[in-house]
Order: sequence, then structure tokens, then C-alpha cells
Amino acid sequence: MLRLSRPAKVVLGLIVAVVLLFMYVPLALVVLNSFNQARIASWPITGFSLEWWGKALTSEPLRAALWNSVVVGLGATAAALVLGTLVAFALQRFAFFGKQSVNLLVVLPIALPGVVTGVALNNTYNQILEPIGIQVGYAGMIIAHATFCIVMVFNNVFARLRRMSPNVEEASRDLGATPLQTFRLVTFPQFRSAFVAGGILAFALSFDEVVVTIFTAPAGVDTLPLWMMNQMARPNEASMVNVVATVVILFSLLPVWASQRLSREVDER
Repeated sequence: MLRLSRPAKVVLGLIVAVVLLFMYVPLALVVLNSFNQARIASWPITGFSLEWWGKALTSEPLRAALWNSVVVGLGATAAALVLGTLVAFALQRFAFFGKQSVNLLVVLPIALPGVVTGVALNNTYNQILEPIGIQVGYAGMIIAHATFCIVMVFNNVFARLRRMSPNVEEASRDLGATPLQTFRLVTFPQFRSAFVAGGILAFALSFDEVVVTIFTAPAGVDTLPLWMMNQMARPNEASMVNVVATVVILFSLLPVWASQRLSREVDER
């Protein structure tokens, strides 16, 4: 194990402290401003109030935006879990022509800038599907989010499948289990934690998406990130945005914690 000298440890500790402060001080300011008595976010805070929390809890547009984000996130995650897992099995268990190209094409959406994906899907919906009478509407957002959420599930499941020994599945089949029984009782339990972790990351990615949603959301439909972005253009509503951001920060800790815990279980196996 590499050992550091005392001066090196001090310097490294200072660097880590500066990085953490750079990352989390802005978040702390958001939390504090959610209790700001003033109508406009400011520093230092002259007075504390729960007024903006009350307004956020009774805001109908906010509830509608939150519901849209949850529905789209769950729909995109469900599609990603099914398609990402199937692609992972196909690429890990079978050899076929163009395998590496398929692997690249599956991962590509997460590397493409969101604006490119958004423009491409917007053109597809408006210039190809609508002229022939297909109105994608709300489902268009779910499809758009699923294109990059698939990568989250695929990466997690594919990595786990590569580490699984096929001997256990072969033993199950030799003992008379059907393919479905083998998958349900032997295969799935071995990659279940990676499957769940991929789903959590996919939902978090969809819930946070802004750029692709701008190009694919139907008229009059806002997700929570879009609502927050629109409200930031209204200075008198900025404090309510801070309330929503504070709640999102708190709830974001749950999927991060769960994903890390599940990933640790995968590594231990």
C-alpha cells in the first residue's frame, strides 16, 4: 500500500476540503434561502420564514409538474429495465456479426449532447410521425427519456453478467429445471442488485432531464425541472424554487445511498 508523508497528507486533505466546499456550499445556500423571508433570494438572510414552504405545498402547477416527472421517470425506467437487460444478455451470452457495433450504438445516446437527441426526436415526431397521423404526445417524452436510461441499466447488468459463472446455470439445467425456472431461481438472483441499481440510476437521470424534455414535451406539459427553470425567470418566485430544490436534494440522497449499497453488494459477490 502506498504511504504518504505527513505534508502530502495535509496538502491532499486541503485539496479535498476545497473541492467539497466548492460542491456543497452552493447547495447549503439553496437550503438556507428556502427559509428566506425575502421574496428574492439573497445573502446574508435577514429573516427566516416558512411562507414559501406553504406556497410550494399548495401550488397546483408544482404538483402537476412533479406528477409528470414521476410518471415519465417510471415509464422510462420500466422500458429501460426491460430493453437494457435484454440487450445486456444478447451481447454477453451470444456471438453474432456486428456485436461490437451494437454495443457502441446502445451506449452512444448517453454520450450524445442532450440537445442533439432532443432535436432528432423532435424532428422525428413532427416531420415523420405526425404527417401520417401518429400523435406521440405524452408517450414521446417517455420514449425520449428511455433512449438514454437504457444505458444505465445496460451498463450495470452487463458488468454483472460478465462476472457470473455459467456453471451454476448449467447445473440447474442438468438437474431438470426449465429455462424459466433457471432464470427465476438462479440467474436473476445473481444480477438482481445490479438490475435494481441500474433502475434507480435510470429514474434519477430521467427525473433530472431538462434539455431533451424541452424538445419533446407536449404543449402545456411541464416536468419538475422545466417548472423550476421557468420559475427562475420570475424573481419573485425564486424562493419557492429554492424550497423545491431543497426537497429534491433531500430525496436525491435516497437513490444515491441505495445505488451505492447495491453496487457494494455486487462487488462483494
